[in-house]
Amino acid sequence: MLKRLEQKWKVSPLQIVLIITCFALGGSLTGYAAKKIMDLFSVRQDWLWAIIYILLITIIWPLAVIIVGIFFGQLKFFAGYVRRIGVKLGIVRSSGPGALPTSDSRLPTNIAIFASGAGTNAQKIIDHFRNSFLAKIALIVCNKKGAGVLRIAEHEKIPYLIIEKEKFLKGNAYLDEIKEKKIDFIVLAGFLWKIPEIILKAYPKKIVNIHPALLPNYGGKGMYGNYVHEAVLAAEEKESGITIHYVDEHYDNGDIILQIRCPVLDNDTPESLADRIHELEHANYPVIIEELVKKLVK
Repeated sequence: MLKRLEQKWKVSPLQIVLIITCFALGGSLTGYAAKKIMDLFSVRQDWLWAIIYILLITIIWPLAVIIVGIFFGQLKFFAGYVRRIGVKLGIVRSSGPGALPTSDSRLPTNIAIFASGAGTNAQKIIDHFRNSFLAKIALIVCNKKGAGVLRIAEHEKIPYLIIEKEKFLKGNAYLDEIKEKKIDFIVLAGFLWKIPEIILKAYPKKIVNIHPALLPNYGGKGMYGNYVHEAVLAAEEKESGITIHYVDEHYDNGDIILQIRCPVLDNDTPESLADRIHELEHANYPVIIEELVKKLVK
Protein backbone atom coordinates (compact mmCIF):
# COMPACT_ATOMS: atom_id res chain seq x y z
CA MET A 1 0.00 0.00 0.00
CA LEU A 2 2.76 2.45 0.91
CA LYS A 3 4.52 1.65 -2.36
CA ARG A 4 1.38 2.53 -4.27
CA LEU A 5 1.13 5.83 -2.43
CA GLU A 6 4.75 6.61 -3.31
CA GLN A 7 3.92 6.12 -6.98
CA LYS A 8 0.63 7.98 -6.72
CA TRP A 9 2.04 11.06 -5.00
CA LYS A 10 5.55 10.82 -6.51
CA VAL A 11 7.27 11.16 -3.12
CA SER A 12 9.90 9.33 -1.06
CA PRO A 13 9.13 6.68 1.61
CA LEU A 14 9.97 9.18 4.35
CA GLN A 15 7.58 11.73 2.87
CA ILE A 16 4.82 9.11 2.80
CA VAL A 17 5.14 8.71 6.57
CA LEU A 18 5.18 12.48 7.12
CA ILE A 19 2.23 13.06 4.76
CA ILE A 20 0.11 10.35 6.40
CA THR A 21 0.94 11.83 9.80
CA CYS A 22 -0.12 15.26 8.56
CA PHE A 23 -3.40 13.87 7.25
CA ALA A 24 -4.12 12.26 10.60
CA LEU A 25 -3.20 15.31 12.70
CA GLY A 26 -4.94 17.65 10.28
CA GLY A 27 -8.12 15.61 10.48
CA SER A 28 -8.00 15.56 14.28
CA LEU A 29 -7.35 19.31 14.41
CA THR A 30 -10.25 19.91 12.04
CA GLY A 31 -12.69 17.90 14.16
CA TYR A 32 -11.52 19.57 17.37
CA ALA A 33 -11.78 23.10 15.97
CA ALA A 34 -15.20 22.46 14.42
CA LYS A 35 -16.52 21.03 17.70
CA LYS A 36 -15.27 24.05 19.67
CA ILE A 37 -16.93 26.43 17.23
CA MET A 38 -20.21 24.49 17.42
CA ASP A 39 -20.14 24.74 21.21
CA LEU A 40 -20.45 28.51 20.81
CA PHE A 41 -23.81 28.15 19.12
CA SER A 42 -27.09 26.81 20.47
CA VAL A 43 -28.30 24.71 17.59
CA ARG A 44 -31.02 22.35 18.79
CA GLN A 45 -32.14 20.77 15.52
CA ASP A 46 -29.95 17.74 14.80
CA TRP A 47 -30.17 18.12 11.03
CA LEU A 48 -29.12 21.77 11.16
CA TRP A 49 -26.29 20.98 13.57
CA ALA A 50 -25.01 18.28 11.18
CA ILE A 51 -25.14 20.60 8.15
CA ILE A 52 -23.25 23.40 9.92
CA TYR A 53 -20.70 20.96 11.31
CA ILE A 54 -20.01 19.48 7.86
CA LEU A 55 -19.63 22.97 6.37
CA LEU A 56 -17.16 23.92 9.12
CA ILE A 57 -15.10 20.79 8.51
CA THR A 58 -15.04 21.51 4.78
CA ILE A 59 -13.75 25.02 5.44
CA ILE A 60 -11.32 24.18 8.23
CA TRP A 61 -9.70 21.04 6.81
CA PRO A 62 -7.65 22.66 4.00
CA LEU A 63 -6.23 25.21 6.45
CA ALA A 64 -5.57 22.55 9.08
CA VAL A 65 -3.56 20.21 6.83
CA ILE A 66 -1.55 23.13 5.42
CA ILE A 67 -0.73 24.40 8.93
CA VAL A 68 0.27 20.91 10.09
CA GLY A 69 2.19 20.44 6.85
CA ILE A 70 4.31 23.50 7.65
CA PHE A 71 5.54 21.94 10.90
CA PHE A 72 6.41 18.67 9.14
CA GLY A 73 8.08 20.29 6.15
CA GLN A 74 5.29 19.27 3.75
CA LEU A 75 3.86 22.68 2.89
CA LYS A 76 4.57 22.28 -0.84
CA PHE A 77 2.76 18.95 -1.03
CA PHE A 78 -0.35 20.07 0.86
CA ALA A 79 -0.54 23.49 -0.80
CA GLY A 80 -0.53 21.77 -4.18
CA TYR A 81 -2.88 19.05 -2.98
CA VAL A 82 -5.48 21.49 -1.67
CA ARG A 83 -5.14 23.79 -4.68
CA ARG A 84 -5.75 20.99 -7.14
CA ILE A 85 -8.85 19.84 -5.26
CA GLY A 86 -10.12 23.40 -5.38
CA VAL A 87 -9.42 23.70 -9.10
CA LYS A 88 -11.22 20.43 -9.86
CA LEU A 89 -14.23 21.59 -7.82
CA GLY A 90 -14.19 24.95 -9.60
CA ILE A 91 -13.84 26.96 -6.39
CA VAL A 92 -10.17 27.93 -6.79
CA ARG A 93 -8.53 29.52 -9.79
CA SER A 94 -5.43 27.91 -11.22
CA SER A 95 -3.63 31.25 -11.46
CA GLY A 96 -4.18 34.96 -11.08
CA PRO A 97 -6.09 36.78 -8.35
CA GLY A 98 -7.85 34.40 -6.01
CA ALA A 99 -5.54 31.48 -6.66
CA LEU A 100 -4.32 29.53 -3.66
CA PRO A 101 -0.60 30.25 -3.21
CA THR A 102 1.77 27.39 -3.98
CA SER A 103 5.31 26.95 -5.18
CA ASP A 104 3.94 25.06 -8.18
CA SER A 105 1.19 27.11 -9.84
CA ARG A 106 0.94 24.87 -12.87
CA LEU A 107 -1.97 22.57 -13.60
CA PRO A 108 -1.24 18.98 -14.60
CA THR A 109 0.16 18.52 -18.10
CA ASN A 110 -2.56 17.45 -20.53
CA ILE A 111 -1.56 14.37 -22.52
CA ALA A 112 -3.26 13.13 -25.69
CA ILE A 113 -2.86 9.47 -26.63
CA PHE A 114 -3.06 8.61 -30.33
CA ALA A 115 -3.92 4.92 -30.87
CA SER A 116 -5.39 2.73 -33.60
CA GLY A 117 -5.98 -0.64 -31.95
CA ALA A 118 -6.84 -2.43 -28.74
CA GLY A 119 -5.15 0.17 -26.56
CA THR A 120 -3.15 -2.02 -24.18
CA ASN A 121 -0.36 0.54 -23.99
CA ALA A 122 -2.91 3.32 -23.65
CA GLN A 123 -4.49 1.55 -20.67
CA LYS A 124 -1.12 1.21 -18.93
CA ILE A 125 -0.43 4.92 -19.47
CA ILE A 126 -3.87 5.86 -18.15
CA ASP A 127 -3.33 3.67 -15.08
CA HIS A 128 0.08 5.23 -14.46
CA PHE A 129 -1.24 8.79 -14.45
CA ARG A 130 -4.63 8.05 -12.87
CA ASN A 131 -3.92 9.90 -9.61
CA SER A 132 -0.97 11.98 -10.74
CA PHE A 133 -0.63 15.68 -9.99
CA LEU A 134 1.97 15.88 -12.76
CA ALA A 135 -0.14 14.94 -15.77
CA LYS A 136 -3.48 13.59 -16.87
CA ILE A 137 -4.78 11.87 -19.99
CA ALA A 138 -7.04 14.53 -21.44
CA LEU A 139 -7.82 13.10 -24.89
CA ILE A 140 -7.78 9.86 -26.87
CA VAL A 141 -7.36 10.24 -30.64
CA CYS A 142 -8.23 7.24 -32.82
CA ASN A 143 -8.49 6.64 -36.56
CA LYS A 144 -10.61 3.46 -36.37
CA LYS A 145 -14.25 3.31 -35.38
CA GLY A 146 -14.85 0.42 -33.01
CA ALA A 147 -11.23 0.17 -31.91
CA GLY A 148 -10.66 -1.20 -28.44
CA VAL A 149 -8.99 2.00 -27.29
CA LEU A 150 -12.31 3.81 -27.73
CA ARG A 151 -13.99 1.40 -25.30
CA ILE A 152 -11.19 2.17 -22.87
CA ALA A 153 -11.82 5.89 -23.32
CA GLU A 154 -15.53 5.44 -22.63
CA HIS A 155 -14.87 3.27 -19.57
CA GLU A 156 -12.31 5.75 -18.20
CA LYS A 157 -14.57 8.72 -19.08
CA ILE A 158 -11.81 10.30 -21.16
CA PRO A 159 -12.86 12.50 -24.11
CA TYR A 160 -12.05 10.94 -27.47
CA LEU A 161 -11.76 12.11 -31.05
CA ILE A 162 -12.34 9.85 -34.06
CA ILE A 163 -10.40 11.24 -37.01
CA GLU A 164 -10.77 10.84 -40.77
CA LYS A 165 -7.80 10.39 -43.10
CA GLU A 166 -8.53 13.22 -45.51
CA LYS A 167 -8.76 15.92 -42.87
CA PHE A 168 -5.91 14.51 -40.80
CA LEU A 169 -3.38 14.16 -43.59
CA LYS A 170 -4.48 16.90 -46.00
CA GLY A 171 -6.48 19.32 -43.85
CA ASN A 172 -5.66 20.99 -40.55
CA ALA A 173 -4.98 17.58 -38.93
CA TYR A 174 -7.61 18.32 -36.25
CA LEU A 175 -5.18 20.74 -34.64
CA ASP A 176 -8.03 23.04 -33.57
CA GLU A 177 -9.75 20.20 -31.72
CA ILE A 178 -6.48 19.15 -30.10
CA LYS A 179 -5.69 22.70 -29.02
CA GLU A 180 -9.23 23.10 -27.68
CA LYS A 181 -8.44 20.35 -25.16
CA LYS A 182 -5.29 22.30 -24.16
CA ILE A 183 -3.05 19.37 -25.00
CA ASP A 184 0.59 19.86 -23.95
CA PHE A 185 2.12 16.52 -24.94
CA ILE A 186 1.26 13.78 -27.45
CA VAL A 187 1.92 10.07 -27.02
CA LEU A 188 1.60 7.59 -29.88
CA ALA A 189 0.59 4.14 -28.67
CA GLY A 190 0.04 1.92 -31.68
CA PHE A 191 -1.02 4.75 -33.98
CA LEU A 192 -0.55 3.76 -37.63
CA TRP A 193 -0.74 7.06 -39.53
CA LYS A 194 2.15 9.43 -40.09
CA ILE A 195 1.88 12.62 -38.04
CA PRO A 196 1.32 15.65 -40.31
CA GLU A 197 3.76 18.55 -40.37
CA ILE A 198 1.23 20.97 -38.90
CA ILE A 199 1.11 18.95 -35.66
CA LEU A 200 4.88 18.40 -35.62
CA LYS A 201 5.41 22.16 -35.76
CA ALA A 202 2.83 22.79 -33.06
CA TYR A 203 4.44 20.22 -30.72
CA PRO A 204 8.22 20.23 -31.31
CA LYS A 205 9.92 17.55 -29.19
CA LYS A 206 6.56 16.96 -27.53
CA ILE A 207 5.44 13.89 -29.50
CA VAL A 208 6.79 10.43 -28.66
CA ASN A 209 6.28 6.97 -30.07
CA ILE A 210 7.14 3.42 -29.08
CA HIS A 211 8.24 0.84 -31.66
CA PRO A 212 8.40 -2.93 -31.03
CA ALA A 213 11.93 -3.40 -32.38
CA LEU A 214 15.42 -1.95 -32.14
CA LEU A 215 15.39 0.97 -34.54
CA PRO A 216 16.64 1.82 -37.09
CA ASN A 217 16.09 -1.87 -37.93
CA TYR A 218 12.61 -3.12 -38.70
CA GLY A 219 11.00 0.29 -38.83
CA GLY A 220 9.19 2.30 -41.47
CA LYS A 221 5.84 2.23 -43.18
CA GLY A 222 3.96 -1.01 -42.73
CA MET A 223 6.24 -2.24 -39.96
CA TYR A 224 3.97 -2.64 -36.98
CA GLY A 225 2.68 -5.40 -34.72
CA ASN A 226 3.34 -8.95 -35.87
CA TYR A 227 4.82 -7.73 -39.16
CA VAL A 228 7.79 -6.53 -37.14
CA HIS A 229 8.15 -9.74 -35.17
CA GLU A 230 7.82 -11.89 -38.29
CA ALA A 231 10.62 -9.93 -39.93
CA VAL A 232 12.84 -10.25 -36.84
CA LEU A 233 12.32 -14.03 -36.76
CA ALA A 234 12.81 -14.40 -40.51
CA ALA A 235 16.18 -12.65 -40.19
CA GLU A 236 17.14 -15.05 -37.37
CA GLU A 237 17.99 -12.19 -35.06
CA LYS A 238 19.28 -13.11 -31.62
CA GLU A 239 17.66 -10.15 -29.90
CA SER A 240 14.87 -7.65 -30.31
CA GLY A 241 13.36 -5.06 -28.02
CA ILE A 242 11.63 -1.71 -27.87
CA THR A 243 12.54 1.79 -28.97
CA ILE A 244 11.00 4.93 -27.51
CA HIS A 245 11.71 7.95 -29.69
CA TYR A 246 10.62 11.43 -30.60
CA VAL A 247 8.44 11.72 -33.69
CA ASP A 248 9.54 13.57 -36.81
CA GLU A 249 8.32 13.76 -40.40
CA HIS A 250 9.40 10.17 -41.21
CA TYR A 251 8.13 6.84 -39.94
CA ASP A 252 10.09 5.56 -36.91
CA ASN A 253 12.89 8.03 -37.50
CA GLY A 254 13.03 10.57 -34.66
CA ASP A 255 15.75 10.89 -32.04
CA ILE A 256 15.92 7.80 -29.83
CA ILE A 257 15.11 8.32 -26.16
CA LEU A 258 15.46 4.75 -24.89
CA GLN A 259 16.07 1.24 -26.19
CA ILE A 260 15.65 -1.93 -24.16
CA ARG A 261 16.67 -5.31 -25.50
CA CYS A 262 15.33 -8.81 -24.98
CA PRO A 263 16.50 -12.18 -26.36
CA VAL A 264 14.87 -13.90 -29.30
CA LEU A 265 14.47 -17.55 -28.35
CA ASP A 266 14.93 -20.48 -30.71
CA ASN A 267 11.32 -21.59 -30.31
CA ASP A 268 9.82 -18.10 -30.55
CA THR A 269 6.76 -17.41 -32.68
CA PRO A 270 5.61 -13.90 -33.63
CA GLU A 271 3.04 -14.19 -30.85
CA SER A 272 5.44 -15.30 -28.12
CA LEU A 273 7.95 -12.61 -29.09
CA ALA A 274 5.14 -10.06 -29.12
CA ASP A 275 4.17 -11.04 -25.56
CA ARG A 276 7.72 -10.42 -24.35
CA ILE A 277 7.89 -7.10 -26.20
CA HIS A 278 4.55 -6.03 -24.72
CA GLU A 279 5.91 -6.62 -21.22
CA LEU A 280 8.79 -4.26 -21.96
CA GLU A 281 6.42 -1.66 -23.41
CA HIS A 282 4.02 -1.74 -20.49
CA ALA A 283 6.79 -1.57 -17.90
CA ASN A 284 8.80 1.24 -19.50
CA TYR A 285 6.67 3.50 -21.69
CA PRO A 286 4.60 5.16 -18.91
CA VAL A 287 7.75 5.74 -16.83
CA ILE A 288 9.60 7.41 -19.72
CA ILE A 289 6.56 9.56 -20.50
CA GLU A 290 6.55 10.74 -16.90
CA GLU A 291 10.25 11.63 -17.07
CA LEU A 292 9.72 13.61 -20.27
CA VAL A 293 6.75 15.48 -18.80
CA LYS A 294 8.81 16.37 -15.72
CA LYS A 295 11.41 17.96 -18.02
CA LEU A 296 8.65 19.74 -19.86
CA VAL A 297 7.32 21.52 -16.76
CA LYS A 298 10.69 22.56 -15.35
